[in-house]
Amino acid sequence: MKQFIDFIPLLLFFIVTKLDPRVTDIAGHELTFGGIYSATAVLIISSIVVYGSIFISQRKLEKSQWLTLVACLVFGGLTLTFHSETFLKWKAPVVNWLFALVFIGSHFIGDRLLIKRIMGHALTLPEPIWTRLNVAWIVFFLFCGAANLFVAFTFQAYWVDFKVFGSLGMTVLFLIGQGIYLSRHLHDTAPTTPKTED
Repeated sequence: MKQFIDFIPLLLFFIVTKLDPRVTDIAGHELTFGGIYSATAVLIISSIVVYGSIFISQRKLEKSQWLTLVACLVFGGLTLTFHSETFLKWKAPVVNWLFALVFIGSHFIGDRLLIKRIMGHALTLPEPIWTRLNVAWIVFFLFCGAANLFVAFTFQAYWVDFKVFGSLGMTVLFLIGQGIYLSRHLHDTAPTTPKTED
């Protein structure tokens, strides 16, 4: 459910980019709806509504949600301010590379790798396996960032489609691969009781 909620702004962005731009008169002001710029405005507004609602109901946002929201506001705002979609094309690569940087940093900062902090309450694995998983996430985020950047500036007609469905497809495939990898090691570990705090 959480993943679907996070996906709502991106889905709305995709839908609005596919609409033919048309001018609408609202309270005496002419607004264009459809195309990349109005889609960017919808992305910003829907992100504020979605993450604002989560913050109000849960009194907090996850760090990844804060990063996604701030990146949306910054890159979306620059896109609208300068009327250039180039800024928005950089959003996915930068966010993915920042996630990679956080995973890299956990090798040097703190007492546990980030992947262990995320999944350690549910799984007990040998330290070398946690290290491999953390490295796998680093490689995944670096690859996703590079793939988004390559498509955005090489296949410009398809970058929105790739941003929405290509990134989602890569994530699903990666998670399936991670599940298969973990299944080879789970039979060697004892079941654990999930912790309430981390």
